Amino acid sequence: MTSQQRLRSIIGGSIGNLVEWYDWYVYSAFSLYFAQAFFPPASPTAQLLNAAAVFAIGFFMRPIGGWLLGRYADKHGRRAALSLSVLLMCGGSLLIALTPSYASIGVAAPVLLITARLLQGISVGGEYGASATYLSEMAGAKHRGFWSSFQYVTLIMGQLLALGVLLVLQRTLTTPQLDSWGWRVPFFIGALCAVVALKLRTGLAESGDFEKTREARASGTFAPTGLAALRAHPRAVATVIGLTAGGTVAFYTFTTYAQKFLVNTAGFSKSDATMISALSLVLFTFIQPVMGAISDRVGRRPVLMSFGVLGTLGTIPLMRALAGSHTVPEALGLLCLALFAVSGYTSINAVVKAELFPTGMRALGVGFPYAIAVSLFGGTAEYIALWFKNQGHEQWFYVYVTACAFAGLMVYWTMPETRHRMSEE
Repeated sequence: MTSQQRLRSIIGGSIGNLVEWYDWYVYSAFSLYFAQAFFPPASPTAQLLNAAAVFAIGFFMRPIGGWLLGRYADKHGRRAALSLSVLLMCGGSLLIALTPSYASIGVAAPVLLITARLLQGISVGGEYGASATYLSEMAGAKHRGFWSSFQYVTLIMGQLLALGVLLVLQRTLTTPQLDSWGWRVPFFIGALCAVVALKLRTGLAESGDFEKTREARASGTFAPTGLAALRAHPRAVATVIGLTAGGTVAFYTFTTYAQKFLVNTAGFSKSDATMISALSLVLFTFIQPVMGAISDRVGRRPVLMSFGVLGTLGTIPLMRALAGSHTVPEALGLLCLALFAVSGYTSINAVVKAELFPTGMRALGVGFPYAIAVSLFGGTAEYIALWFKNQGHEQWFYVYVTACAFAGLMVYWTMPETRHRMSEE
């Protein structure tokens, strides 16, 4: 494959990834406005808690998506799985956009919201493993860390796009309009973009690694699949779960939850909190390929360990400072520091997982255990934070994030270096 063909495939796969994650994060970005539409009247924190619970429910479907679409990708190809995942995401976004409010249809409103998030959870669960595998296989050995980092570049850009749409709507619509119907607009946009992404993905080239595996299977060469394949690589599966746990808690704390933290704890306005989150994510986006390139030179473990050390030592003082911040520049600087540390995980976690498994079960090996860990830890981070706050013990959440970062550090310390493993297959 030529460099031009490789670049075209990586860009095509990444754009679809961007749309998927925009659809996923629009829920969190706009929950400040639509929480009151789907749930009975209550305090703002209680309504946000309900919305966060549904956000967490979507995460618990991700292992199912990781299993189903991971097996599908390993059997039918990365391109086919990527197309299916974006189709499911489109359906979920459209359902949220069209669901009437609680005042109109009662309990059916949150039921339909949950159904939509279940569809999106399956989609995202399959998306991560398929896209991580596809980008890693298309990148080439020398710059695999750099090119694979674009999975999180587009993931963050999806979140940034969601916040950008929120900023535009905040400046063009009144708050009553946003509360009433304006929050539906981004979900319609997401459904439309998913259709465009589907068209792009059906034209992607299949990875050479998968084509070789398909040929080997056609010739009668046996390779274990499904549960048997996971049982054959217990250490790799455990490593994926362990290295994900601390990183995903930190990621969701300083991205999706940060916006609510700035409003609910630090006292910023919704528009200022959105702007701070958006600007910090811009910097976060540009850091990803830099850290990925560094890992191509020094190895994956040192980069992961930098996150583990900074997360363990810096989380509590940083979150206390962020809670007490009073100006936009102060809060922005603190959040950028946090995300700089988190980039030691986000920039390379996908390629590390892909490098742990052989081609024939790579999408399943990456996607399924990752989805379990991100469901248990990432999907519940916002809910746990709001629960602690509702109980009057918000600082216990700071300790929780620190403990998860330390647990991750122990995994990074003991895991093998993976940089050359895919090239040795």
